[in-house]
Amino acid sequence: MRTVAILGAVGALVAGVALPALASTKPAPSAATTLQQMAFDDAQSLVVASEATSAPLQRGTYSATTPDEIEKKKAEEAAKARAAAAARVAASSGTRGGSISDADLQLISAGSGAVRYPLPQGSYSVSRTLGGAHNGADMVAPAGTPIFAATGGVVRVSSESHFGYGVAVVIDSVVGGQRVSTLYAHMTNGTRAVQAGQTVEPGQFIGKVGNTGRSYGAHLHFEVQVNGSLVEPIGWLRVNAG
Repeated sequence: MRTVAILGAVGALVAGVALPALASTKPAPSAATTLQQMAFDDAQSLVVASEATSAPLQRGTYSATTPDEIEKKKAEEAAKARAAAAARVAASSGTRGGSISDADLQLISAGSGAVRYPLPQGSYSVSRTLGGAHNGADMVAPAGTPIFAATGGVVRVSSESHFGYGVAVVIDSVVGGQRVSTLYAHMTNGTRAVQAGQTVEPGQFIGKVGNTGRSYGAHLHFEVQVNGSLVEPIGWLRVNAG
């Protein structure tokens, strides 16, 4: 009996220790698992919600350009900005004669040859330009400096005494589909190389710088009208002749 009692006590002790341990190994009831819990349990995994979708890349949202194209675009925008600024200044100055255009001065691609500088580069300086009672740009150069047609067209005026302009030439042209008139004044007497009604080419020699008419020192007075409205000549040359 004593042996039986001892075995019973040992069995009860073993049962009291083993049963709780076995109970702890049983799986717990399943519960909802969040994305954060799953990511924490397995930090090497990427969990994405089933409703997530990838956004398609639209071709229209990007573009590719070369460095040369970028530089060309910058140059075109700078030229347009200069022309617009010159037009705004001219429009605010007021003048006698034709009205002042506030349009973009660019008519053609610069360097196309359809528009040329009337004096050789480096031979002149600009003392004043369009504004107030002054309808053009004064390009100061030594007497005898050759003058060239800024545009090709038909000579409307070629005179030894054209009002206060003195010896002067006026050429009517069409540039970029626009009517353009250029005037060259204060030339030296006897140097006109074209006559009224004559057709001239861009860059053709038409006379020499002088000091005739209402002038104070040798210079070329250069005027430009586009569709009957005055434009600032130096800005117009920079945009269209390069």
